[in-house]
Formats: sequence, structure tokens, C-alpha cells
Amino acid sequence: MTTIRPARVEDVLQFNNINLDCFTETYHMGFYMQYLATWPDYFYTAVDPNGRLMGYMMGKIEGQGVDWHGHVTAVTVAPEFRRLGIAEKLMERLELVSDQQGAYYVDLYVRVSNIVAIRMYEKFGYVVYRRVLNYYSGEEDAFDMRKAMSRDTEKKSVIPLKEPVQAWEV
Repeated sequence: MTTIRPARVEDVLQFNNINLDCFTETYHMGFYMQYLATWPDYFYTAVDPNGRLMGYMMGKIEGQGVDWHGHVTAVTVAPEFRRLGIAEKLMERLELVSDQQGAYYVDLYVRVSNIVAIRMYEKFGYVVYRRVLNYYSGEEDAFDMRKAMSRDTEKKSVIPLKEPVQAWEV
């Protein structure tokens, strides 16, 4: 049984075993603490019955007007717990909170080479909104993927752009 619960300060000290693959960004401690302090409703962990961390999700809410949206900064699951639906549960929690806060959409950035993640997000209802050139350290492009929330009744926030944008434009 997996429990999804709000992240705690001490959880951050256990992220190393989760951040093991080349696609997972590892941030410095201050970055995690800033998210935990500023957007606690957007920071969750998945825990097994023995209290072991299985994965986590961190995000935020930002923007103005029709650009008010939830953002997935990181979602990752430890290798031994993948393909069990944990990422989906974490994503659903962030989407629920974003919807409750009146967001028009939820977005995330994913490396264009990370086909497994792209397919997973598509399965969750996300679409490629635009390509962001040189987003990852100026070396790799990203897809900005979005999913409309209930406030965007016409789904305008997820109509794909035809041309890529530069990383400095996002």
C-alpha cells in the first residue's frame, strides 16, 4: 500500500536513492527547502508501509490571468518502485490542488530524449504545447507539456504552438 502525503523537511535527506537516473534533476538543499516553505501544498512524497520513500513530486502555482497555472518542477520515483502507478498518483494530487486553486492548466518540462516520460505524460492527458530550444543547460531541448484544468473550459491553454521558442522566452 502506497501512501501519498505532504513532504516533510526530513524527507529531503532521503531523496538520493530516488534521484538515481540521468533524467532526474538533483537540486541543492536550499532549493528543496524553498519549495517546501513557499508551496507546501505542491510538495508530496509517496511512502511504503515501512515508511520508506518511494518517490516525490514538487511543484508550484504561478502566473497571472489566463496564465495562472500549476507547474510540475519534479516528479520522480525510485527505480525499484517504477511502473506501479506512483507517478500517476503524485501527478493527480498536484492537478487536484491546482484545480482547487483555480489554475487554467498544469505544465511541466521534459527532455525531448526522454521518450518514456513523454509517453507517460501523454497517458496522463498531457500534450506537447511547445518545444523549448536549449532548455537543459543549453544542450538539449525540452517539451513544455500541458494539461487543461476545469477552469479552461475551451482548452485554449493547450493549443500547441507551431514554432519553437528559446529557453530565455519561457
